[in-house]
This record gives sequence, C-alpha cells and structure tokens, in this order.
Amino acid sequence: MIKIVKDYSTDYLNIPKVKTANYVKDYVLEIKFVNGERKNVDFEAFLKKSLNPFVKKYINKDNFLQFSVINGNINWNNYDMIFPVENLYTGIL
Repeated sequence: MIKIVKDYSTDYLNIPKVKTANYVKDYVLEIKFVNGERKNVDFEAFLKKSLNPFVKKYINKDNFLQFSVINGNINWNNYDMIFPVENLYTGIL
C-alpha cells in the first residue's frame, strides 16, 4: 500500500503563473501574478545561506539583476537559478 503524504498535483494547478517581476531594492523583487496579486519577495536570506557556488554568485547585484520571466516563472541565466512558482507565491524560499 502506498501512502501519499501530500498530493502536489492539484495544489500546483492552483498556483498562478508569474506575469511580471520588477526590481524593488537590495534583493527584493515585486512579482505580479496572472491573477493580479502582487508579492514582494526577498531573496537575500536564501542567497546568503546557500553553499552552492551557482547560487552564491547571485549575491553579486549585477548577476541578481539579470533575471527574466519565462513560461510563467522567474529564472536567472537560462535556468541557472529558478524557484518553484509556489515558493514565489508564498514568499517562502
């Protein structure tokens, strides 16, 4: 018997895609979702505690600012760094 702890298949369908993302300050982006909601997401703590060198390079503000919205999500440098949309929506990175 298989026990499902949490079924993400339906939760994921309810998370709206990213429409736009704009730099606010420091490591904060204002993210607008297709449902009209706006969230300010601060990436600083995530970036500073990461041990991954591919992530650490985004502490450099020039690198951090090189984000784009592709297919309803924010990504950096051709998917070098990307987050689940659910995390962006909740602000929990």
